[in-house]
Amino acid sequence: MADKPKVANEISEGTGQFDSRFVLWRRFCDEHGIAVETLPSDLTGEHKERWEKLKNERLHKPAEES
Repeated sequence: MADKPKVANEISEGTGQFDSRFVLWRRFCDEHGIAVETLPSDLTGEHKERWEKLKNERLHKPAEES
């Protein structure tokens, strides 16, 4: 399996603090009592599984047409 490139844990100038990935991460951390400074790659066990599932459902879903 090829190594995934590291994703910078920073807010982009183009989308700012409302980047959907950051909003989802903040909500996930709040709901599960995880420090928001934690990196997703630092998660283990059930938290990691829940984050991957949520991320795949919310961020990788094809856009729905109106």
